[in-house]
Amino acid sequence: MTPPILEVVRASKSFGSVKALQDVSLQLRAGEVVCLIGENGAGKSTLMKLLAGVHRPDQGELRIAGRAVEFADPRAALDAGVALIHQELSLCENLTVAGAVYLGRELRTGPFLRQRAMEDGARSALRRVGLEVGPTRLVSSLSPGQRQLLEIARALERDARVLIFDEPTSSLADAETQRLFALVRELKASGVAIVWITHRMNEALELADRVVALRDGKNAGEIEGSFATHDRMVAMMVGREVEHRQRAARAFGDVVLSVAGVRTKAWPQAEVHLSLRAGEIVGIAGLLGSGRSELLRALFGVDPMLAGEVRCGDMLLHAHGPLDAARAGLVLVPEDRKLQGVVLGMNVRENLSLPNLRARGVWIDSAWEHQVAKDSIEQLGIATPDGEQVVSALSGGNQQKVAIGKWLLAKPHALLLDEPTRGVDVAARAEIYARIEALAEQGMATLFVSSELPEVIALADRCLVMHEGRIAGELQRSEMTEEAILRLATGSSVA
Repeated sequence: MTPPILEVVRASKSFGSVKALQDVSLQLRAGEVVCLIGENGAGKSTLMKLLAGVHRPDQGELRIAGRAVEFADPRAALDAGVALIHQELSLCENLTVAGAVYLGRELRTGPFLRQRAMEDGARSALRRVGLEVGPTRLVSSLSPGQRQLLEIARALERDARVLIFDEPTSSLADAETQRLFALVRELKASGVAIVWITHRMNEALELADRVVALRDGKNAGEIEGSFATHDRMVAMMVGREVEHRQRAARAFGDVVLSVAGVRTKAWPQAEVHLSLRAGEIVGIAGLLGSGRSELLRALFGVDPMLAGEVRCGDMLLHAHGPLDAARAGLVLVPEDRKLQGVVLGMNVRENLSLPNLRARGVWIDSAWEHQVAKDSIEQLGIATPDGEQVVSALSGGNQQKVAIGKWLLAKPHALLLDEPTRGVDVAARAEIYARIEALAEQGMATLFVSSELPEVIALADRCLVMHEGRIAGELQRSEMTEEAILRLATGSSVA
């Protein structure tokens, strides 16, 4: 076996009283893909930040080619050949592609930039990753997939031999994801060592030479990629064998949400008609850009409808805003929880009560607020010491539970969910699924958008598939397969 190109040896890291890593070790070899898995809060990000020079270990050490090293900052790590490709890409949108590639290490002659040399160098780096854009193009004009490739080109131009990907496919379309997978295989063949952090078990099954799991800041197991299965990986993450839930049949009630002739700015010529019954869970699938999220935003009144009507319960909504929708019993948990779903600087109690505040005279009813927050924390299983914990300190899965919980306090008729488990670990995902199904048992109607077809198939009673702003077809539970959904999503009929 070839010696490691990079090692973490018994590293520990604490932030105040929180032990983020405890005695963790990891080895990376040239030409190897190591998938790092674990629940939110398991220590994955902290470990990667040690590798990338963002943090220094309190104990333990890093080694490159067997020699102990210390990275003072990310620039030192990059100089040593270690690059972190962030989940939330760190490119400056106002720069050109060439400017982004050379940011921080611009080529100069005296005080003047060597613009042509940087453009030539950028072209070479872009060719390595198969990104066919001009070096003078603005970063702001690139798609998420193109930006991901640009980040990689930027790292390779600096001769990075270790690439760390943090949830790289969370905002990519299927075609962009497959292009990234192909590039990873090419980089692996050229001897680059790759760490791939993911919550998606199918990605680990497809890419990994080894799968390493963290749990509660400690090493929780390791398995060769050829022996990995979904259940074995989840068992390493959560510390127990996976329980497969058998879904019980449900009876549906009356129609609680009716959408007639709705047109959105994204697809102004396309009309959407749909209905949702009490106790029903309906998934919306489709390719990126098909109008799924835009539809939910228009139904809730975040974006204006160009035409059409929405009826929720007994109320007819037309040219409405979010306040009107919420009063009618229609609420939305948006795709971007950090920017739109929660207020990161507020605590859990404040977030949960925010849309539902009660007053005693001119004062907030604090006794009510504390009680409902306590009840919601218990019912949703939010992992927090108490309601006074700042939401920014919670894991992604627990932030999502807060985003959902604040609207459940409003006791809506219909719940709109946009990518409800994006960036959420396996255990939190199962809890969210269970909560949605429990709400359906109580008569809540749920309409959710998901880019993950297995999620739609596992959770939905019906699937509506969108193509170019319209509902191209509807599939009952017994008809739902990935192939059938993709045929409709690409404009083909189901055979």
